[in-house]
Amino acid sequence: MKSLYDCFMEKDCDMIEINPLITTKDGKVLAADSKVTVDDNASYRQKDLKEQEDTTQQNAKEAHAKHYDLNYIHIGGNIGCLVNGAGLAMSTMDIIKLYGGEPANFLDVGGSADGDQMTEAIKILNSDTEVKAIFVNIFGGILRCDVLTQSILNAAKEVGLKKPIVLRLKGTNSDIAKTMLEGKQKELGIFYEEDFDTAAQNVCSMVKA
Repeated sequence: MKSLYDCFMEKDCDMIEINPLITTKDGKVLAADSKVTVDDNASYRQKDLKEQEDTTQQNAKEAHAKHYDLNYIHIGGNIGCLVNGAGLAMSTMDIIKLYGGEPANFLDVGGSADGDQMTEAIKILNSDTEVKAIFVNIFGGILRCDVLTQSILNAAKEVGLKKPIVLRLKGTNSDIAKTMLEGKQKELGIFYEEDFDTAAQNVCSMVKA
């Protein structure tokens, strides 16, 4: 048990499980199989384990997002979600469910994402064939709303936006962001809405149409 604990701590494990543990006829106790998961956030410390990682079972979009340090989990619904902060992400997913939509993913860009990361985040949602509309819900603090808006415009220029986007921005430079979109919203299929509840209803109505 001590060796198991030492391995758990030394290798930054989330879980170590011996299953099954068997007893032989001559009384020996053997670990017949084991399950080990390592904290992804510790990969910079566990480079030897990282090199052995089997990526064949990873969702392609999750693997792509990971490359850009984006916290993305594919769920499989019809409304793509892009938010900053886990709490806002969960409340966004909840309100989508409330109004009859199905969240397609969990995508938290955090507060320190740069323009390139934000552009990739939009491109990931834009390329998801299950997604019919995108809900961008950002509270601008460290992450400025104008940086996010420029990322959306960059994604539109690079790949073209295939899905309508309901955009709700509050906080740092949200007024600048709104100005950046003036005259382009209809052309790009971006619908700016400051009220959280109204924005959620709008994006859900898009996937029901």
